[in-house]
Amino acid sequence: MRLRIDLAYDGTDFHGWATQPALRTVQGELEQGLATVLRLPEPVSVVVAGRTDAGVHARGQVVHVDLDEERLVASASRGVTDPVPALARKLNGVLPADVRVHRTRLAPDGFDARFSAVWRRYAYRIADRPELVDPLSRRHVVAWGQPVDEQLMNAASAGLVGEQDFAAFCKKRPGATTIRTLLDLHWARRDDGLLEGTIRADAFCHNMVRALVGCLLAVGEGRRSPGWARDVLLAAVRDPSVQVVHAHGLVLEEVGYPDDDELALRAEQTRKVRTRD
Repeated sequence: MRLRIDLAYDGTDFHGWATQPALRTVQGELEQGLATVLRLPEPVSVVVAGRTDAGVHARGQVVHVDLDEERLVASASRGVTDPVPALARKLNGVLPADVRVHRTRLAPDGFDARFSAVWRRYAYRIADRPELVDPLSRRHVVAWGQPVDEQLMNAASAGLVGEQDFAAFCKKRPGATTIRTLLDLHWARRDDGLLEGTIRADAFCHNMVRALVGCLLAVGEGRRSPGWARDVLLAAVRDPSVQVVHAHGLVLEEVGYPDDDELALRAEQTRKVRTRD
């Protein structure tokens, strides 16, 4: 049986999502947690919607896991009539406090957490004035050294939206395409004064969001013109003047999926054009 697991985590003390030998990762904690509650000798393999880098947080991460139904039923506490939703509570009982499972449920037919997804939405939050810097939010809001103009950043962002080759903003991986469809990129002031960027795309390549933000901050500071961001994009090569900004300001907020009857087709189509996120 395939389950969908929705979870959140504070990425501060993790070396990213993906399992790495001798390093603490979100995937490692979740897979070990599953093995513990299911009483299995080895970690259970999960598939994630989008791998996050070291220090990046998630509020709306999604994974799927394939389990033996009999094993799940056998691991349920006495009196539990449905072990699927109860698994969330059991996992939270063994996971560390910086990882929380929000929901466990049966996945619809054809569901693949990674390949069925149609978009991922990130937020990047910045305190660009001294009075906005709050020590209590220092783990997920970046303190920026000088004020930035969000109108200039929005003007620059407009030239980046759409299906593009984002090689200029990605750390190239062998065999992986850098063509992505950026569905939304805009900046707005929250009521508390923080500057919040919304970045939504079909998928992201390595370092893409943080490089985009770094490019746009150079425009917001007035060091570059709004048209410069588009010039960097069209060059299709990494520009050393584009800063890859701090990871801790970045949060995976939500992953979008099509209707249930389109999940399998979406997964098949995505596999044909992309081998790695």
